Amino acid sequence: MQIRLDTHQFRDALNKILTVVDKKNTRPILTYTQIEAHPDRLEFTATDLEVSAKVVIDASSDSNGIFCVNAKNLFDILRELPDGEVTLDVDENENNLKLNFGDIHYKLLIYNNEEFPHLVFSKIENEFLIGSDKVMEIINKTSYAISNDETRLYLNGIFLQEIDSKLRAVATDGHRLSLIDSEISQPNIDTLVNGVIVPRKGVAELKKIAEAFPSNDLKISMDDSFMYISAEDKYYLSIRLIAREYPKYQAVIPNKTSFKMVADRNLFLDAVRRIKIMSNEKSNGVRMHIGNRELTLSANHPSLGDARETIQVNYDGDEMEIGFNAKYLMDSLATFDEGDVEFEINNELTPIILKSDKIPNYLGIIMPLKL
Repeated sequence: MQIRLDTHQFRDALNKILTVVDKKNTRPILTYTQIEAHPDRLEFTATDLEVSAKVVIDASSDSNGIFCVNAKNLFDILRELPDGEVTLDVDENENNLKLNFGDIHYKLLIYNNEEFPHLVFSKIENEFLIGSDKVMEIINKTSYAISNDETRLYLNGIFLQEIDSKLRAVATDGHRLSLIDSEISQPNIDTLVNGVIVPRKGVAELKKIAEAFPSNDLKISMDDSFMYISAEDKYYLSIRLIAREYPKYQAVIPNKTSFKMVADRNLFLDAVRRIKIMSNEKSNGVRMHIGNRELTLSANHPSLGDARETIQVNYDGDEMEIGFNAKYLMDSLATFDEGDVEFEINNELTPIILKSDKIPNYLGIIMPLKL
């Protein structure tokens, strides 16, 4: 079997699936990519059994065929090749793949695909379309709050649920929370009634497919165990969902707040960044003293010194002092565009809500820190 294809497309396809390849070597075959040849295209597939990816590119093949080859080794070779046409010759009797580009020749061992897992990339049930731009917005606004604590698996992803015919995405690590609602083309998705949790690695791959097709709709379907995503019949994902119940996040969101502070996002973010330098490395704690139209940020490091900065804000409520993790404040503020950010506050002990008129469908929550 002989295959001709463009090295740039070849390299790009492998780059898309390489992050899916199993790095833990739980099964040797999972370090390989399955390549399936058709007369007019090549299909590349990789999996770690939790997340699977398939990429389809144009190619010319004189026959159908299927084989497995080490994914990283093949990508390392292609990364060093110039752009142009590469020829692949597969000799199944000798179990090798000859890769030829001008005067450059490689011979790679290939393996039978019988050990490679059988993968599914689509389901008709519970299918809906969502724009890549909305997927990017969901991920950019929420992924920073995904928990890294592997003992609480249910927090290691983004929770998706349909609320009032909208797709709600929530992420929290117990110290902060982010929530955004998005319109979807086909509401009333059965699987989303109780919600699903998309794991961190699946979120990263979902971001890649959205970035690859920035102006397109993604087709998404799901069953009880997997979410399936496809773009233009060229890029497919299958993501195993986290089989846990998500905590009652609504209980964290205050029903009403007593005071509102409005601050310029850039001014506040820059001030937090400066004051954080003198905060304790473990807690990143900063004090936020709010008075009449004025906010003072301060931090004290036991072995370095202290810092204080005052900025102007729009606030005429009760004077109070609240402690926060500076990193959490910076992460939340970074999700907002330039302009004013609203802070809804009750007291020093309750969560603070961050909102913006520019993004009415989004809110962030930060728990205060005892200092």
